Amino acid sequence: MFPRPPFPAEGRRAGAAGRSRARARGAGGGTVLLPSMLMFGVILASSGLLLMIEKGILAEVKPLPLHPAAGELSRRGGGGEGGPGDLESEVLRDIRNRTIRAVCGQPAMPRSVWELPAGQRRTVLRHLLVSDKYRFLYCYVPKVACSNWKRILKVLDGALESVDVKLKMDHKSDLVFLGDMRPDEISYRLKNYYKFIFVRNPVERLLSAYRNKFGEIKEYQQKYGVEIVRRYRKNGGSSAGDDVTFSEFLRYLLDEEVERMNEHWMPIYNLCQPCAVRYDFIGSYERLNADADYVLERVQSPSFIRFPERQSWYKPVTAETLHYYLCNTQRRLLKELLQKYILDFSLFAYPLPNITSEFCRHNTDSGKTKTQPGSCDGKHQNPHPCQGSSQPLWVSVCPRACKPPWKITFSMF
Repeated sequence: MFPRPPFPAEGRRAGAAGRSRARARGAGGGTVLLPSMLMFGVILASSGLLLMIEKGILAEVKPLPLHPAAGELSRRGGGGEGGPGDLESEVLRDIRNRTIRAVCGQPAMPRSVWELPAGQRRTVLRHLLVSDKYRFLYCYVPKVACSNWKRILKVLDGALESVDVKLKMDHKSDLVFLGDMRPDEISYRLKNYYKFIFVRNPVERLLSAYRNKFGEIKEYQQKYGVEIVRRYRKNGGSSAGDDVTFSEFLRYLLDEEVERMNEHWMPIYNLCQPCAVRYDFIGSYERLNADADYVLERVQSPSFIRFPERQSWYKPVTAETLHYYLCNTQRRLLKELLQKYILDFSLFAYPLPNITSEFCRHNTDSGKTKTQPGSCDGKHQNPHPCQGSSQPLWVSVCPRACKPPWKITFSMF
């Protein structure tokens, strides 16, 4: 059993001092936890990230490969202490580490979870899952394969026999959350356990959440969809919430306070607080298998435990799908939304999406998005804004009824 030192008084004093410093800087404008955009631009430029953003806007950005090439990484293979060992991933990790150090080194940024406002601290502690047996903390991010990681934690704890057991995932039972522990227990684990997180392209994650939650999850349609349609659509009071458009969803995100957001679309920064929690490893959804194998090796999990394969029915958000939605959404809406998720883009080294007229026109001319506005391919019979609409944003319609010609399917991660 690990030692349980008493919660240090100086930790409480430091937390109080940090909070009072943050309040002092935010006098007249609320608590300030983020650097100014000007300072942010300097940080991005100094870390080389500005170049990535420019390339993301001016030219098509090729994503990192989803899986390593055959033989690139064995289950107990190379990579050393820093992670999977290919040059591309090393460069990515270096950019992320430099940017996180630069941003989190600003005076207004929190140095520990005890310096966070109570609501922000509660959020991150509720998302940190604990394995005492293997001495690690995992901050789960919805829509970034967190269900599979939870399945692994249950197998490591003996609650599940195998990661391949065909059961509906219970996201609460047989899991240990750091937020359920005493302050001294929390501090001990944060200081001594291996900590990791997995991240994903922010707009891809939002699209995945939109298609999944409003496409087929009735609970979300009723809890969020009905209100979204009522708020942003003229005469939308009769909607069952299953026809939320992508543009309506984005407008809802713009109006929603970040700290009050549902976890499926809350920014990763707010969920996992990478300044307050010093993560030892940041894995990528784009390199899920290689990075997951590295983590399993690093925590010395049993060799028979492997990261689950994607189900045969699962169809991920492709680059074509993402471009289709983004190119048919108002640029003003997207630009405003990107500001809300800017820390996710910058800290985790994701380029901003390419939404230039030239790029979108090229994709339309190439035949990838040739369906007439308002037609919904003739498959939606009920009155709906995607039918007979004067605006060319018909793709921003319901995920259930209005699908592009290549049959978008729902994302389940």
